[in-house]
Amino acid sequence: MATWYPGFVDPCFKIRWRTVLLRQCVLLLTYLVITLEAVPIDVDKTKVQGEEQVESAKIDNPDTGLYYDAYLRQVIDVLETDKHFREKLQTADIEEIKSGKLSKELDLVSHHVRTKLDELKRQEVARLRMLIKAKIDSFQDSGIDHQSLLKQFEHLNHQNPHTFEAKDLDMLIRTATSDLENYDKARHDEFKRYEMMKEHERREYLKTLDEEKRHQEESKYEEMKKKHGDHPKVNHPGSKDQLKEVWEEADGLDPNDFDPKTFFKLHDVNNDGFLDEQELEALFTKELEKVYDPKNEEDDMVEMEEERLRMREHVMNEVDVNRDRLVTLEEFLRATEKREFLEPDSWETLDQQQLFTEDELKEFESHIFQQEDELQKKAKELQRQKEELERQQDQLQAQRQELQQAVQQMELKKLQQGVPPSNPNGELKFQPHGAQPVGNAQNNPEESRQPLPPGTIPVQEAAARTDQVQTHT
Repeated sequence: MATWYPGFVDPCFKIRWRTVLLRQCVLLLTYLVITLEAVPIDVDKTKVQGEEQVESAKIDNPDTGLYYDAYLRQVIDVLETDKHFREKLQTADIEEIKSGKLSKELDLVSHHVRTKLDELKRQEVARLRMLIKAKIDSFQDSGIDHQSLLKQFEHLNHQNPHTFEAKDLDMLIRTATSDLENYDKARHDEFKRYEMMKEHERREYLKTLDEEKRHQEESKYEEMKKKHGDHPKVNHPGSKDQLKEVWEEADGLDPNDFDPKTFFKLHDVNNDGFLDEQELEALFTKELEKVYDPKNEEDDMVEMEEERLRMREHVMNEVDVNRDRLVTLEEFLRATEKREFLEPDSWETLDQQQLFTEDELKEFESHIFQQEDELQKKAKELQRQKEELERQQDQLQAQRQELQQAVQQMELKKLQQGVPPSNPNGELKFQPHGAQPVGNAQNNPEESRQPLPPGTIPVQEAAARTDQVQTHT
């Protein structure tokens, strides 16, 4: 249920982007398996009204959300070009791929393919080194062995950065498989933190209110919870009732003509012979619309996406026998024969479940308060450093003013003593011998009596001698 109040920041965007990635999240195993064209399944056209023929097309590899996704895609694309490797895929099962047995076939691929894989690996190593360097530079660190830091990346063999070997393919498969299998758990943990943060902020907001307003807010909250829980029955995901509802309302077909095989074909959108995670989640839209409406204040769309993903996980656990995150026609038909398909248990939505305990919330809040306390300490330390810098700046400014006053006093004394003033660099201004500023002799008679260099006749004496010569003449 959505809870809105002043100061609440909706973190939907933090989870929604991961939800989109998760819908498109397909294991490397999926990539390898779906490279083969699946045989089209016959459809009873007498039961399908106006069904359009779906043309086979090359399947675009969806984004896994992994930080090495581009490298993963490029390796797969190159391997698909080798005829021998492609033929081995036809007979390899999921366990052989996951165990690394398929990786040994890399030794038999063509030289042209190996050369391309070598180049891809060198580019990936260069990219990782660039990321490491950027991180180190951001901390202005030095003296760190870049090669040793490559060990943290487990999707390639860092000991051999130049060539792509069987070990590289094995590491890439194992790492991608592990990362994507752990993705669901990480997403559930993030959703749980989202719900606890929402409750924490609601309670903190209530503490700021007086008793009357707090009572009003709590009444409004309970009313919204009740309104959100008042919705039609949600069918058990993957049950006959749920699929028949999709057959009738989404596909526009007669519920009495429901046929599992035809249903599978209709919802295998890309016609690859599998129902992947995205195609499965699309089947639950009608059920989710019973509970969530983006126009309603009480409905939280983050919770809706979590509900969708839990439905998908439940169906996968029930139907996906070999755990390859794909549902084949055989697995699908086998599931429709189980008792759970005809007589399923009731499905509990999120509002009917306890998402966290009070102890878990207290522990979460304790962690929040600890983080807040650390941030406050850092803020105080930064404020102290700021004040210290300002104090030092004031001291430097005062020292600068004192020096300027001292320089001015020195210049004034020099002028009084007849010494040429200094230029801004503190050097004496150059005056050629015999040159004298205008008015200097009159304004500074003492300066006119300064001793002259040897052999120099004073100007006044030279003028007197000239007058005497003219008189005798």
